[in-house]
Amino acid sequence: MKRTLPMLGLVFAASLALTSCGLGGTTSSETSSTAQVPELTADQQVSIVFESYNYGLAGAWTDTFNALISDFGKKFPNIKVTAQKPQGNSPNPATDTISSVQNQIVAGNPPDVVQLGFSDLDFTIHQLQAKPLDSLFGKDAVQKNFDGAQYPYAPKARTLDDWDGHTYGVPFVFSTPVLYYNASLFGQAGLDANKPPATWAQVADAAKAITGKTGKDGIYIDCLTKTAKDWCFQAMVRSNDGRVISPDRRSLTFADAPAVEATKMAQDLVTAGSMPKLAQKQGYEAFARGDIGMILETSAIQGTFVSGAKDKWDLRATTMPRFGDKSTVPTNSGAGLHILANDPAKQRASWELIKFLTSAESYVKISQNIGYLPLRPDMLKNTNMLGAWAAANPLLTPNVAQLTNMEPWVSMPGNNYLQIRDGMMDAVESIVFQGKDPQSTLNAARDQGAKLLPTS
Repeated sequence: MKRTLPMLGLVFAASLALTSCGLGGTTSSETSSTAQVPELTADQQVSIVFESYNYGLAGAWTDTFNALISDFGKKFPNIKVTAQKPQGNSPNPATDTISSVQNQIVAGNPPDVVQLGFSDLDFTIHQLQAKPLDSLFGKDAVQKNFDGAQYPYAPKARTLDDWDGHTYGVPFVFSTPVLYYNASLFGQAGLDANKPPATWAQVADAAKAITGKTGKDGIYIDCLTKTAKDWCFQAMVRSNDGRVISPDRRSLTFADAPAVEATKMAQDLVTAGSMPKLAQKQGYEAFARGDIGMILETSAIQGTFVSGAKDKWDLRATTMPRFGDKSTVPTNSGAGLHILANDPAKQRASWELIKFLTSAESYVKISQNIGYLPLRPDMLKNTNMLGAWAAANPLLTPNVAQLTNMEPWVSMPGNNYLQIRDGMMDAVESIVFQGKDPQSTLNAARDQGAKLLPTS
């Protein structure tokens, strides 16, 4: 899940060639197209462990993963897959994944395949030692998986786990920020539900009307707390022509004017009484009950909204609001699948599992049961795949539309990346929900975070 609650989301025709000081590895021209890891023989028995934070979530997530792993076992009876959630005590398994993997590495038994968030990519490669897939299995094999037999990966999804000319993971599930809204409350407030807000100024006006005429809360932006992480906050700042970190990843820029303005806008919604002071889970549960008019959220929670609205109120969705006349730049939530195994047989078995989980066959179950966008979007055009489902689910439309102008969720650099990210989001949360001064609060967080950046 974004949180990483991932979901649906899916830009960039160009490679995510983020660089950092002292980054090792070969260039793409040096990447062999020949596999180094041998194929498994038909009778070769292999056991692997697959760790996923989605597997740790109750309901559709775990049920869907169990079904997929069962299907994989029928196709590959010689490969036994043991699925597990992150080894921690957090109520949100996604927050435990990195520490879980680190602890297992120290103990000498890390999972062979692991689902890790895009904001963890730098650390995943340089500290967890995720394996470059193109080096293990050949560049041609990696691209063949992306191309698919009939349904290729979305161009902007292919490179989300690329680094320094290599592919270190296969993007699996994610979403872009979607504005869900309660059309029933819009009607009660005298608003036209067929013309949802397109700008943040219009969101503020609609929220004020909803609060004033219905007594319900107007809007909840699930981008503004440490628990939400920074994927959606990055989208808000990028959509205001800013960044939270410079393109060369050497300096923090989340105290620049675009970020200050974004947090002030959200703070004003709280001050005006249009946005409630709620934690993340409280926010999306309140919207599901029909107590909030709008919510900016990942589609990973869409199932919760559909269940809450059923036979009670009219749930609709639109694209992320923009700042004035500026174009929106949605970023993605979610995660990719990475191989940590050192044993060649386990590496090959892990690759077979990754290919299966990112196949068109698997995305039918993932999309229909959980709500994530298939990263092979042409499936939505075929009625024998997901075409009929997509036609019956208009809530999908905004997410699909935002794939064309999506940019990647950028990971913070170095071993202290979580402290940098969390410090930034602590500052944002205190500005929006505690009324702290935007500029000075972000300045302080930036200065503290700058001390944690790699020095070379």
